[in-house]
Amino acid sequence: MKTVIISNRLPVKIIEENNEYTLIPSEGGLATGLGDVYKSGNSIWIGWPGIEVPEERQEEVTQKLAALNLYPVYLTQNEINLYYEGFSNEVLWPVFHYLVTYAHYEQSYWDCYRSVNEKFAKSAIQVLSRRDKIWIQDYQLLLLPGILREKLPNATIGFFQHIPFPSYEIFRLIPWREELLNGLIGADLIGFHTYDDVRHFISTATRLLPVNSSSNILSSNERQIVVEAFPMGIDFDKFSGLTATEEVKKEINYFRAGKEGMKVILSIDRLDYSKGILERLKALELLLQLHPEYIGKIELFMIVVPSRDTVPQYSELRDQIDQFVGNLNARYRSVNWIPVNYFYRSFPIEVLSALYATADICLVTPMRDGMNLVSKEYVASRNNNDGVLILSEMAGASKELTDAVIVNPNNLGDIMEAIVTALKMSPSEQQMRMKAMRTIVQKFNVKHWVNNFILRLNEVKDSQKSLLTKHAVNAINEVIVTKYAQTQNRVLFLDYDGTLVDFTGNIDDASPDAELYDLIENLTLDKANKVVIISGRRNETLEKWFGHLKVDLIAEHGAWQKSYGDKWNSLPLLTDQWKQEIKTLLETYTDRTPGSFIEEKSYSLVWHYRKAEEGLGDLRANEIISHMKILAADKGLQLMPGNKVIEFKNMEVNKGKAALNWLYDKNPDFILALGDDHTDEDIFRALPDDAFTIKVGNNISEAKYYLNDFNEVRKLLWSLVKEEFVGRS
Repeated sequence: MKTVIISNRLPVKIIEENNEYTLIPSEGGLATGLGDVYKSGNSIWIGWPGIEVPEERQEEVTQKLAALNLYPVYLTQNEINLYYEGFSNEVLWPVFHYLVTYAHYEQSYWDCYRSVNEKFAKSAIQVLSRRDKIWIQDYQLLLLPGILREKLPNATIGFFQHIPFPSYEIFRLIPWREELLNGLIGADLIGFHTYDDVRHFISTATRLLPVNSSSNILSSNERQIVVEAFPMGIDFDKFSGLTATEEVKKEINYFRAGKEGMKVILSIDRLDYSKGILERLKALELLLQLHPEYIGKIELFMIVVPSRDTVPQYSELRDQIDQFVGNLNARYRSVNWIPVNYFYRSFPIEVLSALYATADICLVTPMRDGMNLVSKEYVASRNNNDGVLILSEMAGASKELTDAVIVNPNNLGDIMEAIVTALKMSPSEQQMRMKAMRTIVQKFNVKHWVNNFILRLNEVKDSQKSLLTKHAVNAINEVIVTKYAQTQNRVLFLDYDGTLVDFTGNIDDASPDAELYDLIENLTLDKANKVVIISGRRNETLEKWFGHLKVDLIAEHGAWQKSYGDKWNSLPLLTDQWKQEIKTLLETYTDRTPGSFIEEKSYSLVWHYRKAEEGLGDLRANEIISHMKILAADKGLQLMPGNKVIEFKNMEVNKGKAALNWLYDKNPDFILALGDDHTDEDIFRALPDDAFTIKVGNNISEAKYYLNDFNEVRKLLWSLVKEEFVGRS
């Protein structure tokens, strides 16, 4: 068993000189963190090598990469243009960073993005074994989990996204939104940096896909997908230790020379419109305007690493930065001082380490950022526990580094005041804040991130396997049908909505279809069977739908009962005097929730919100439960949340009591109970241990087995019918 990491880029740079290819390992955070994974045993890392390699040289490069446990996916320049530069960076990147006006929705981008994801899948399948763990990285490969799941149904697949996941209102703008989500839920475990991203993803998935959610778990078909936050860390020891090396000490002395009394503010970013670089400069300008006492006493050391500067939006941003810095320096400079030392280039890690160690303030103010590791690298480099980190609340790191000075990156005054606060901060307060942040960064380092994700992926897969053992489809022939064939006094308790039929937006549209009638009639042909339809529906409705069949009926969760050929009977001593007060309160919530309505039964009230706006209905349901549960208990009522419903009914009434009452003196040798919601849990708890209890939907349940939906229920019941005919023939 091995771990297979898949990302857009391999963790190496390939340089071609004199017709020779040279591999230079990357020093990036991801490569460092995953190094222990892909370099151990026979684990591998799959990705694009970073350059277009002629077909006749690909075998040569493949061999060089194999020595480093790397496996290439070769892309053409056209694929890079459309898949990477196009869809990944002109659709997903701006939308996921909430800059939707920068997005370009081109069909050719999408077509190539899909085909390249399929190419990655094809390459992965060539090296995958049955028990391998697959860990896919980032937004360039959103379709890959789904493609691999289709080809390898039992594979262990994790996915981690390193950039933000936007809210539903933003994500739904993408024309291919459902396809992207279906790709993602092919994973067993989906990870993001923050809980905000988790929340946005779950909300988006439940609104756009036919999936259910419970806490941080999505249920789709026969699978449960776990969505969690895993804040990525850095190699703390590496950055903390660098400051003690001779090379870095030399750089530190260089930067400190001639800076006595000068406060240095450090800013390091890749050129990108999501980084808030211009806003940072404007905040500095505002500071110099409103606080002229700092002129000549502070210096912004600003590094902008070149990125995609041939793209118009990026080249325009660079021009704006160049112009702004030039104007600001021209306005405030003196003979020995300029406010901004601006470098449009990358620096080796030793120089960055020296800058981290010497800067009094680190200014990190992205408009949106998945995590932002610069902030953590600065903290790790402050071995004297001094210095101040100013951090955007829009960066994922702000959720962990709460002792930083947190700012709104859109508020220039807020950034300016934060700089003033940092400049005036006492050494003792700096020490207190920095110590706390260093403890967090040291503990939650990149290796912790890797180990935590892999451990959780293993747990999720084990949980899925335990659920699979409860899946009734696997037990039909093996256990249930076998027992059914061996018995002669059988009882089948069948819930209706969500069990025998699917849910509908309108409760009156859920009447039985021809196949269901045929199925029930076939079940009742066997004299050994007693079929009991036990539902929350009104007795009039069940009579209308099933009164002509040889079945027993239990309505309103047990308030009404009828044996075949007899009249309806209600439970004695039930009262409905409570209904008017509860109904009046429910009408208040109905008036505030478009799409909701109240269903009144003889001895219960049901508030339906299936047709209400997603999210609003759940909010109102939680309000009802919170505000009315004590009132319900005082009146001897049970408040029961169900599938997009909340029901109020007499405490004496429940399906479990009704089922036991029906079973009195029957002594069956085979009991089967199927149901889909909270009300059916009463039956599952009440029935004898040898009963076959089956929950429809794979949520947590008292039932022994589960089926995914009403289609699987019907398949199970048809298999019993077939067994009848086999037994009679």
